Amino acid sequence: MFRDAIEKGGVAVVTGAASGAGFEAAREFYGRGVDVVLADLPGQNLDEAADTIARGGRGGGTVTVKPTDVSDPAAMADLAETAFAIGPVCILMNNAGISRPTKSWAEAENWRRMIEVNLFGVINGIQAFVPSMVEANRPAAVINTGSKQGITTPPGNPGYNVTKAGVKVTTEMLAHDLRAAGAPISAHLFVPGFTYTGMIASFLPEKPDAAWTSKQTVDHLFARAEAGDFYILCPDNEVTPEIDARRVLWASQDITENRPALSRWHPDFELRFKAFENG
Repeated sequence: MFRDAIEKGGVAVVTGAASGAGFEAAREFYGRGVDVVLADLPGQNLDEAADTIARGGRGGGTVTVKPTDVSDPAAMADLAETAFAIGPVCILMNNAGISRPTKSWAEAENWRRMIEVNLFGVINGIQAFVPSMVEANRPAAVINTGSKQGITTPPGNPGYNVTKAGVKVTTEMLAHDLRAAGAPISAHLFVPGFTYTGMIASFLPEKPDAAWTSKQTVDHLFARAEAGDFYILCPDNEVTPEIDARRVLWASQDITENRPALSRWHPDFELRFKAFENG
């Protein structure tokens, strides 16, 4: 449905569009001839992103800037009203996200803020846009940006992991509900790997060899979405799809094998995991 949605045309709405994968996705949608609406917090970064895309000159549509706080349901409803006034929405990409440090029993305010942005930002987007997209009964796609941290849940930032695990489940349920409703709308869980973003650049001035660029992740997103994939896990220059698959399988087998939680990082299972990961 993703390919049909773009070929049919309309409006692509991208949150978190001022930088990173959101910016690259918006630029690619525009280059394919659809109107784009760039949503992010207000500021110079958002304005410059829109200007860069418009000056690229590859698209035949329009570029609209809409400052939006995705954690605010009213703001997302306003974003939807702006987008549908331009035309039918063919792509909704709920991409906005933040990272804040958390511990299991501390940093409560960071927990709340990440849940509001990373998880409710996606839910607010779905609820603001999808009813009208279903009613339009035309090819469309919803892309939600998750994280491998929401699938294998490595230790270090439990709050972030919880939000991205929530995005995974939300997107799975959305795909099921759209299918059950007979809507010509596909849902996709976009899962970047190690990506060199502005957030990483703030403490790593040079791109690590292992990291992909945001453009590489978006190129992978488009290729796999056009192929009809729901789970779009991006590799990087160090982690292959085969390694990803074994890590996800190991995490699932913690339950079926009744191992300790997060056994991949448990000292008693370190050697077993390494052998498993290497096949």
